[in-house]
This record gives sequence, C-alpha cells and structure tokens, in this order.
Amino acid sequence: MDGKTVRGARPRGGTAPHLLACLDHGTSMVLAQVAVDGKTNEITMFTTLLGQAGDLEGTLVTPDALHAQREHATWLAGRGAHYLVTVKGNQPGLLRQLRSLPWRDVPAGHAHDGRGHGRIEKRTVKAVTVAAGIAFPHAAQAIQITRKTRRPGSRRWRAETSYAITSLPAADARPDQIAAWIRGRWKIENSLHRVRDVTFGEDASTARTGTGPHVMAALRNLVISILRLAGHASIAAALRHAGRDPARAFRLLTGRK
Repeated sequence: MDGKTVRGARPRGGTAPHLLACLDHGTSMVLAQVAVDGKTNEITMFTTLLGQAGDLEGTLVTPDALHAQREHATWLAGRGAHYLVTVKGNQPGLLRQLRSLPWRDVPAGHAHDGRGHGRIEKRTVKAVTVAAGIAFPHAAQAIQITRKTRRPGSRRWRAETSYAITSLPAADARPDQIAAWIRGRWKIENSLHRVRDVTFGEDASTARTGTGPHVMAALRNLVISILRLAGHASIAAALRHAGRDPARAFRLLTGRK
C-alpha cells in the first residue's frame, strides 16, 4: 500500500488530492483506494483502506515505514493478518532496539547479486526471532537488510543498512521470502503509480471538481487491473491494441470471443 498525489488536480488556493491505494503483489491488481483528506494523513486511513480490501485472514500487508504504527499491528492481528514493515526514524525507540541486536552473530540468511538502474548491487538479508524485548505488538522476527552498490567500472562500494519487523514466524517467512516481499512492495510504484502517470498522464489531468480526481483515478485503476488479469505485461501496449478495434475492449470486459 502507498499514497499518490494527483498533482494536476490542485484547485486554486488549495491542495492536490492525495489517494491511498493497496495492490496485490501477485496479480498487480488494485484492491482498494481511498482519498486522504487534506486535514489528516495516510496513517488515519490505514484501517479504512484495508477494510475495503476484503477478508484479510492469512494476508501479509507490506506498507511503507510511515505505517510502522502499533495500532496498525494490533488491528491487523485482530483480523488474522500479518505485517512486514520497514522501520525508520519515525519510530526512533524501535529503530534503536533493532540496531542494538547482535547482528554480527547472526548468519546471512539470503544473499543476492544483481544489476539494475546502472548499478551493481549486493543485498544481504538477516532475520532473527524475537521472542520478547521488541517494543512492537506481535513482532516475531527482526530483519536487517544490507545493500551495497557500485557503478560499473568503479571499485567504490556504497553501503546502506535498513531494518524491518514482521509478525510472521520463521517457519512461515524465510529470509529469501522476506527479501522478495520487501522488493515486491515497490510494485505499487512501478505497476500502478508510474503507469497512471506515464501511460495515462494522470498528473497532467486538470479534473478538479468534487470527487472527479478520485473517480478518474479509480477508473484508471480498474483498467489497469483488468488488463493485468488478462495477462498484459505492458499496459501501454495493451491500450494501443484495444484502441485499434473497440470490439477488443468489449471482448475483454465480457469474456466473449
């Protein structure tokens, strides 16, 4: 789950609408979306959004660090769901606790080498069971992610370390799975928000009246979800294909051949 501001819909003298959405990791389908009132923030809309996403029993929720909130963890546990959330400076006490764990004595559970965005990357994930002592509800594992990057042709590595917690026990969340879920959280940026911006030109839209921006974003979400479920990897290519013959879109919606 993540938020996006519809910049082009900013009214004169006002603020641009901000929408919070949640996306399924596996299908890249949009499950729900809510408008975040300018007088509040994403934190207060967490339960409202997930309450629209359906039955959460057995679901793993991967919000950003903003939602490392004790109330959220308790709410998810009450619905049989789990969390995997990065911990940053908005939770300084919890972050200090995670940093102080004896990570030198914990073997790496998963390592990955790769290339992307013009960089060579080495990523290591360590996970340790925390039976007690971590001041966060239902925390079962603490996680340390070490990421080293360098430019091709350079010998200089840049290292950064981040921390996360999850309510999933080690039997249900191996380090390699945790690494995949953490990276998968970026799907909402790449598979939804970027598509709405680049393919649909959402930030250039000047629809500002009432709930218009929210409705239009919901329609874009619907189109993206339908095309994803139909197996289209490129939304732009799928739109061009459907645009050449309106009957193709009709068949896609009705299932008729």
